[in-house]
Amino acid sequence: MNLNKPISALLLMVFSFSFAIQAQEKIELSSLILNLEDKFDVKFSYSLNEISSILVNKPKEIDALETIIEHLNKETILNFKFLNERYITISTIEKKVTVCGVLISETDKEPLFGASVLIQNTTKGVIANDDGAFQLENVGINEQLIISFLGFKTQVLAVKELLLLNEDCKTIAMVEQNEALNQILIEKYLTTGLQKYIDGSTVLNTEKFGILPGLIEPDILQSIQALPGVESVDESIANINVRGGTNDQNLILWDHIKMYHSGHFFGLISAYNPYLTDKVVVTKNGTSSEFSDGVSSTIAMSTKNKIDDEVSGGFGANLIHADAFLKIPLSKKLALHISGRRSFTDMLNTPAYDNYFERSFQDSELTTNSDNITESNRSSDFVFYDYTAKLLFDLNENHKVRANVIGIYNNLDYTESFTNSENQSEAKTSNLKQENLGFGASWNGKWTSRFSTDFTAFYSKYNVDAVDYRIETDQKLTQANEVLETGIKLKTNFKINDTFNVLSGYQFSEIGILNSTEVSAPAYNKTKKDVLLNHALFGEIEYNKASTYLRIGVRGNYFQKFNKFLIEPRLYVRQKLSNQFALKLQGEFKNQSATQIIDFQDDFLGVENRRWILANNESIPISESKQAAFGFEYSHNNLIVDVEGFYKTVDGITVSNQGFYNNFQYLNATGSYDVRGVEFLINKTAAKYSTWLSYTYSINDYEFNTLTPSIFPNNVDIRHSVSLALNYDVIKSLKVSTGGIWRSGQPFTKPVEANETVQDGNNIYVNYNSPNAENQDDFIRLDASLSYSFNTFKTAKSSVRIGVINLLNRKNIINTYYEVDPNDSNTALKIENKSLGLTPNISFRCSF
Repeated sequence: MNLNKPISALLLMVFSFSFAIQAQEKIELSSLILNLEDKFDVKFSYSLNEISSILVNKPKEIDALETIIEHLNKETILNFKFLNERYITISTIEKKVTVCGVLISETDKEPLFGASVLIQNTTKGVIANDDGAFQLENVGINEQLIISFLGFKTQVLAVKELLLLNEDCKTIAMVEQNEALNQILIEKYLTTGLQKYIDGSTVLNTEKFGILPGLIEPDILQSIQALPGVESVDESIANINVRGGTNDQNLILWDHIKMYHSGHFFGLISAYNPYLTDKVVVTKNGTSSEFSDGVSSTIAMSTKNKIDDEVSGGFGANLIHADAFLKIPLSKKLALHISGRRSFTDMLNTPAYDNYFERSFQDSELTTNSDNITESNRSSDFVFYDYTAKLLFDLNENHKVRANVIGIYNNLDYTESFTNSENQSEAKTSNLKQENLGFGASWNGKWTSRFSTDFTAFYSKYNVDAVDYRIETDQKLTQANEVLETGIKLKTNFKINDTFNVLSGYQFSEIGILNSTEVSAPAYNKTKKDVLLNHALFGEIEYNKASTYLRIGVRGNYFQKFNKFLIEPRLYVRQKLSNQFALKLQGEFKNQSATQIIDFQDDFLGVENRRWILANNESIPISESKQAAFGFEYSHNNLIVDVEGFYKTVDGITVSNQGFYNNFQYLNATGSYDVRGVEFLINKTAAKYSTWLSYTYSINDYEFNTLTPSIFPNNVDIRHSVSLALNYDVIKSLKVSTGGIWRSGQPFTKPVEANETVQDGNNIYVNYNSPNAENQDDFIRLDASLSYSFNTFKTAKSSVRIGVINLLNRKNIINTYYEVDPNDSNTALKIENKSLGLTPNISFRCSF
């Protein structure tokens, strides 16, 4: 047997392996530089700190200097650059690299889908995908990365720390933010920027807001209607119905200022500019004991509260209005945030404006009037604007003072021209003005690591004023509704440990409401003003550990004028059964002393028919609500299933604040309504898409013991409501969203067949049948949006958004009522108000 060949092969393998080991031999870069300087007669310019402790592969003896430098550029985080044939610089200044990582929770090792990774002092960044992974290309070697995720401590990492050569992307464990017990539960809820908190509230982060069907901007009160149980039966954000409640039963707060007005264009556009809003918290049940009023829900808006290092802002416009905002740091401790928005509808009419105008003013004096005033003899100008300003002062790290103002304004001028009895031309201008002005101040003091206080004060003034010249009777009608409220709140927060937190405080409010009507001919004047003082003490304890979250509280309210004391318990419990399943239980008692009445006969120009009134504890009682809800959540692999059954009863409502179109319209009675139902939501999210289906079933009935029948369907008794939508990122900069709404028709009342009218003295009225016994046709609407973003400058981002409401141009009926036919007093004329038709809109925005 010849052994020479195997032995030769073995020797060759050993030699080759030995050569490979030698070729991969590591040496210190500092030593290699000295060798290269001697061998090639060159000089390197470098900092010892930058090259210390760096090991590199030892180059081959036959390698040229250019080859060695090329390998070092690829192999290290350093940048080697020839200044000339003899001098070479070594630095990290111009080095561009690709960095990546995987973000997980330190507690349960779950990936953090949706976490934000941003290059410090730039607008460049990415969002972690379903696996928590991210990758950034062309990043400077000396840059810092800011990694943030709600509910976790923000990390700042140097790019150098993430560059582990020849290894997979580094795993980064994020630490939970233990300072706040109210942790974020679902980061991406329906769309980017909507989150679900562990206490059951839903938070809208307008800065990170993604896209929703039909919307071209994060309109606050339009966006929250994507939530189950929140809708508007007449498409108006001035009439948001939360679990069958009316709009005046929603407590609306802007930086702790109580607001009494919510919509521009008489309800079609949110009156709150979203671009300085930091977050919006929507609570349907289980409200914290620090909040009162709003027997249906709480909508608390907060503006940005941080002093930045640099000036930033943005501006934009759509087919209705233009706006701008600025965040201006005046020093390290002082900053000013301002925003403004104004319509240009008084200067330019667009298709979107025409649709909005037709929808808002149908069946008002602007579109229906006497025969002797033709269309050409009528004109109207409508304009709205809003503004906010906030002063931020950080006395030090533990004491912060804030002062802010918000103004909301709507103005409508309506001119009628006619020829008088002397054949002379005359013109009379009617006016409707609606505004809400608010001032607020707060002081947050952190006295120890566990104890802090918050002191807030506010002043809110709401006015609606109308001057209506009635041509037929040569009469001038002047009306006013004014609300003035002043309030203060002192709140203390004591964190016993990482598990227990105790909140307590005192609140005082004084509210005055004025209503006045003046008629010129015949002379008539009526003015009524009421004032009510309320004192309240509140307290609650929060417990959050492992699988259990509990918040239990109580609020005591004392109404000085009535010598009345109300105790209101509050409860929210969430028990996690496994990593996927959780049960939740909610309950609350609440009260409300200011409500709106609806008067279709004594309205403002036929446009605004709501006016605020104050409880008198007799004909107008304090409204009181009791709510309970029980449900479960399933969450796994970015799939969310949420089911919740609820029951709500509200006592102390009046006929006048329900807006009846039936035989009860002119009666005085107090009663209640009960709502019971179930909400279902299934939502699947991923890095590139989010899709959801929500369904609400509810039964909503009135009970007025002094009326016959005493029990009948609520005006907003919507038995079935379905919403389906899909958001999809075609590419990183292009997003599309489409979705539809289907819900049962709203109840209405028909006249008695063959006996449609009835006469009482000289007055003739519609003779209505059983109240709310009929239903309108189902409401169906399909909406779509498209968003494209791009960089205009290095530090500026721009976007173009297109939205279409009612893509199919369906003629939905949103209100049905009857009037006596002016041509036949024995007949009732059917009036149907229609929803928005096909309404496209487009916006352009730029932020810097």
